[in-house]
Amino acid sequence: MRVAGLMSGTSLDGIDVAIVEISGRGWAKRIRTLAFRTVPYPEDVRQAILSVSNAATHTATISRLNFLLGELYAEALRLTARRARIPLDSIQLIGSHGQTIFHEGAPVKYLGRRIASTLQIGEAAVLAERTGIPVVADFRPRDIAAGGRGAPLVPYVDYMLFRHRKLGRVALNIGGIANITAIPPSAGPEDVIAFDTGPGNMVVDALARRYTKGRWSYDRGGRLAARGHVNRELLDRLLKDPYFRQPPPKTAGREQYGAEFVERLLQTGLSLLDLIATSTAFTAAAVAMGIERFVRPRMPVDELIVSGGGVHNRQMMAQLAAFLPGVSLASSTDYGVDADAKEAIAFAVLAYETWRRHPANLPSATGARRAVVLGKINW
Repeated sequence: MRVAGLMSGTSLDGIDVAIVEISGRGWAKRIRTLAFRTVPYPEDVRQAILSVSNAATHTATISRLNFLLGELYAEALRLTARRARIPLDSIQLIGSHGQTIFHEGAPVKYLGRRIASTLQIGEAAVLAERTGIPVVADFRPRDIAAGGRGAPLVPYVDYMLFRHRKLGRVALNIGGIANITAIPPSAGPEDVIAFDTGPGNMVVDALARRYTKGRWSYDRGGRLAARGHVNRELLDRLLKDPYFRQPPPKTAGREQYGAEFVERLLQTGLSLLDLIATSTAFTAAAVAMGIERFVRPRMPVDELIVSGGGVHNRQMMAQLAAFLPGVSLASSTDYGVDADAKEAIAFAVLAYETWRRHPANLPSATGARRAVVLGKINW
C-alpha cells in the first residue's frame, strides 16, 4: 500500500512529508521510502502557531489556523509528490500527525475531575477534500482515553524497524523534544521502554533565532554552540528538575521548555553563545540521564540510533558521545531509515495500521491500560 505520512513537530520548522510503500504483515512489514521533503512554514504561519501554543488565545485564531494548516498540508503533499514524480492518485492513504498546540498527557484536576488532554490542529477533512485521499489523523486522543499519555507513539514503529535478537538498542529522536525508545535484545513489544527525555532542539532553536536576529531558525551544525562555553553551574541546576527523576511513562513539551523557560535562561545574564552551548549540553545530558537512570538497569545499551534535526548538530552529537562512553552512536540513516524522515514515515505506518484496524500504541511506552486502534479516518 502506498501511504503518505505528514508530521509537523514542536520545533515548528515546517511540514515533513514522506511517501512510502508498506507491504507484509505484523512486525515483519517492509517499509520503502519513495520520497521525502520538508516544506517550511511561512514565517507568519509559524508565528501564529507559536502564539497559540501553550497560550490563552481567542478560539477564532485556533479555528482559522486549524483549517489553514489543512490547506498547507495538502499543498505540501502535492509538492512532494510532484517533485518525486509520484502521481497523487497513486497514494492510497495519508497519515497526518497534525500540529500540537497543547499536550498535557498527565491528568490534572479540572472542574472537579481528573482530566488529561491533547490538541493537534491541521484539519484532516480539508486535507482529504483537497487530495481526494482518505486521511487518518488525531492519533493521540484514543491512547489518552485508554489511560495513556498520548505519547510517545513512534516507539511502535521503532520496535518494528530496530529490534535485534542480540543487541540492546536505543532509538533517539531529537526534534523539538527529545525522546527515546529502548529495545532490549530479543524483546517483545511489551518489553519496550520509551519516554521523552526532555528538551531536544526547542530551546537551542529559540536562542539561535535570538542571537542571529531571526536569520537562523536553528543552530546550523552546532556552529553557535561551538563558539560558546558550557556553564556547569547552570547545567547542574537545570538537571535538578524533578522531571528527570520521574519514572516513565512521561512526556514533555513546549509547556515546560517554551518561551517562559527561555526567558528564565536569558535572565541568568550569561551571553547568548554560552546559553546556546549550555542548552546543547543540557539536551544531551538529559538524554544520557534518562538512559542511565531508567534504561540501563533493565537492559544492555549497545547502540544509540539517532534521528531528527539534532543528528545534524555536531556539538550535540559530540556531547552525547561524551555522556555515553562505550555506546555505539549512529544515525538512523545508517540503518536505512532517513534520519529527517523517520517521524513522518512513522505516521504513515500508524495510519496503515489504523486502516487495517490494528492497535498501534505500545502500552509499555504510553502507560495505556491496553493496546487500541489509534486515529480517526476522514474519507
